[in-house]
Amino acid sequence: MIRVLIVDDDFMVARVHAGFVAAADGYEVVGTASTGAAALADVERLRPDLVLLDVYLPDMTGLEALQRLRAGGSAVDVVVISAARDIESIRSALHGGVLHYLVKPFDRSTLERWLADYRTLSAELRSGAELAQDDVDRVFGRPGGTGVPRPVTTPKGISPETLELVRRALAEAGREGLSASEASERTGLARVSARRYLEQLVAQQEADVRQRYGTAGRPERRFSARSARAAGPAGPAPPGSAPAP
Repeated sequence: MIRVLIVDDDFMVARVHAGFVAAADGYEVVGTASTGAAALADVERLRPDLVLLDVYLPDMTGLEALQRLRAGGSAVDVVVISAARDIESIRSALHGGVLHYLVKPFDRSTLERWLADYRTLSAELRSGAELAQDDVDRVFGRPGGTGVPRPVTTPKGISPETLELVRRALAEAGREGLSASEASERTGLARVSARRYLEQLVAQQEADVRQRYGTAGRPERRFSARSARAAGPAGPAPPGSAPAP
């Protein structure tokens, strides 16, 4: 198993990234850190194989933490995952020997592809066998492709990482779906925020919303993933529709 330490000061983003890594074959998350000092201590204590490192941390930048790691002789593999895209940050990351630099926000598939490639390369590098030129090119060409991934476009105020968290909660709820209050409980978001993200999934045609009428009071709006509702005998309902009386 490839042991991964996730470093990000936003606990929600760290939680999403931890879910991505845990779902990948051959990986386990051994810890999360929200500051540079905690990251340095955790690398020493946990001995991870790979660190997913944010640049913006409260006590020092991730790049400063990277410099301290290298100055201390640590050869841990590092991938920077950050919204920082200025040339100086990218140059510092390269000088620090990072394997890759992912710009937030990015598609989940981008990280999944990189993790799959990294697992293959790690096995080859640990094997002790001589590598052909193509293999060497892949190592120095960065796993998962070259260049900086193009950011995913989302509306202002909508975080792709948080949207993925709500998307996963909705998928896990199945055909019954979730109300905004239930989504809030599952994700840790405020109810108003949970509802905004649920409505964004409806706007992206990834979810449906329906009214559920109880014995008293206002009807409850329930959101369900399109894939979950499509599995039912009646098929998916159009966005915004109410059940037939």
